[in-house]
Amino acid sequence: MPARTRPQQPTLTWHDSPNSAPMDERPDWRRSAACAHLPQRSVFTRVPSEAAEVLRACNHCPIRKECEAVVDPAHTWFDGVSGGRLWRNGREVAAGRTAGADRAAATA
Repeated sequence: MPARTRPQQPTLTWHDSPNSAPMDERPDWRRSAACAHLPQRSVFTRVPSEAAEVLRACNHCPIRKECEAVVDPAHTWFDGVSGGRLWRNGREVAAGRTAGADRAAATA
């Protein structure tokens, strides 16, 4: 199997950047996301225990499929929650990780 090379990761922002209009004034697919009101740190975490609230929100999110299609986590080496799953370096994180593994992953 050939080694994976890390592609240039796009800059992904969830909440407003300093140079943009407030989120509620922009036409944006993310406004419809069930996790739009949750802290950015929870959405872009690498730690399963920190992603729990966002993953619960995904269960009733109206744009779950669109989220994964736009973020394209497997091809962007994405870290965080997208499409109802937690991703680390573009690979899905297995459910049921232990707290010890969470801490180790956070430092990786």
